Amino acid sequence: MRPSDKTEDQMRVLVVGSGGREHALIKKIKESPKVDYIACCPGNGGIAYDAECFNVGATDIDGVVELAKTISADFVVVAPDDPLVMGMVDALNAEGFKTFGPNKAAAIIEGSKVFSKNLMLKYGIPTAEYKVFDNPADVIGYIKEKGEFPTVIKADGLALGKGVIIPETLEDAVSGVKEIMEDKIFGASGNNVVVEEFLTGPEVSVLAFTDGKCVRPMVSSMDHKRALDGDKGLNTGGMGTVSPNPYYTEEVAKECMEKIFIPTIEAMNKEGRTFKGCLYFGLMITPKGPKVIEYNCRFGDPETQVVLPRLKTDIIEIFEAINNETLSALEIEWDERACTCVIMASGGYPKSYPKGLEITGLTNGNLDGVTVYHAGTKLENGKLLTSGGRVLGVTALGNTLEEALEKSYEGVSKIHFENAHFRTDIGKRALEALK
Repeated sequence: MRPSDKTEDQMRVLVVGSGGREHALIKKIKESPKVDYIACCPGNGGIAYDAECFNVGATDIDGVVELAKTISADFVVVAPDDPLVMGMVDALNAEGFKTFGPNKAAAIIEGSKVFSKNLMLKYGIPTAEYKVFDNPADVIGYIKEKGEFPTVIKADGLALGKGVIIPETLEDAVSGVKEIMEDKIFGASGNNVVVEEFLTGPEVSVLAFTDGKCVRPMVSSMDHKRALDGDKGLNTGGMGTVSPNPYYTEEVAKECMEKIFIPTIEAMNKEGRTFKGCLYFGLMITPKGPKVIEYNCRFGDPETQVVLPRLKTDIIEIFEAINNETLSALEIEWDERACTCVIMASGGYPKSYPKGLEITGLTNGNLDGVTVYHAGTKLENGKLLTSGGRVLGVTALGNTLEEALEKSYEGVSKIHFENAHFRTDIGKRALEALK
């Protein structure tokens, strides 16, 4: 349906972004009987099968506002971190658009590691011990003095999920600090760094809906950040996910709610930075209890790809409740089944990799028996081609984790592009924990 055909009781939704997370959001929004038309900017090859794509950049605030006007959008979902931190929601709200996503003042919780660490210290939210630096020599001096390895060094600002290094030696720390602070591999994000103690324990990702008053955690998930099997190789944006995370027990969930989730929402309110949208909690279950590794101001990628398939409640109803600050009155239901996502990446990712390779095995971007979320694809002359590092997320629901994984990997075996790279051990740690 074109914008001109709009009737009163139909919603037109615009989703900003171009990755697997956005495709997962769009497929879930498509399930809502309230929604008649979905647009996406800029979108990708797979999203084009589910929404009308417009060539407007995800960080082009003026362009997105203009597009929202052109298509008479009733709701705009701003999914990526960059436009949120830049204030896209503020610009849309100023023009009268209903939005999903935090405003600029609240998005700083991800936009600045220094802000989020200081917030946790101020309000007693459990996290790793840390120190902030703006001078490379001071960082190295501090790390030498501590003499504790591995250690954790984080760029202050956004870095495509890759602004964290974990040096095992002083030599690694020196070269890492040089890359971040002097060579500026993450640009201005590396002007300041946070040095943290290295925490141990299983990691858990918990996304939470919040309207600034009520916080509703979603089902838990487990990400697999390293590029290679056995959690080896470079850090990536995520090579696969499973949900639920077996380490996130009812007892742990209760402790997180009391000591982390509610205190974070209250802390942001006290700072005059009320957070409305999806707040991502990256947690580590340490021997001393759960601690926050990081916050994200939006749905995680690829966590969204295993969390949203388990959501039974109409996502538009949730978005509206957040917008109206009535989330506490809404019952959110979840599918009991497990969900798994295996990322198919370009050979060479997360370093350099070719683009434009033809993808075969899919029909209209899909495959029977699994859901294929597109992250780095484009449609060209009727052919589906690779256009990014993480290309596809092959996702499946199953009565057990084993069953879901079997389906995901069966799906992977049917999809082909040159030098496709994927981990063969997604979910292995979770399966071991369930024994």
